Amino acid sequence: MAQIKVFYEPEMELLSVFWQVPRKNQIATELGDGVILIKDGVSGEPIGIEVLSYHPGDDRFDAVSVELGQISSMQPVG
Repeated sequence: MAQIKVFYEPEMELLSVFWQVPRKNQIATELGDGVILIKDGVSGEPIGIEVLSYHPGDDRFDAVSVELGQISSMQPVG
């Protein structure tokens, strides 16, 4: 069963979504509009994305709903 880990850091306005375990050797490529693709540094396989300057209700997501509750810092949601 696949797991998606979502981290939201409101003080940094950063949303991170991983569908694979983060790697020490990961690399990041900016796709534009504050969206960063995170890839495995060896295979180049995409493992996640980060969204800079994110806030609930972000206009960059017209088909994605993110519901946020109170969680402790850096705890995965989902």
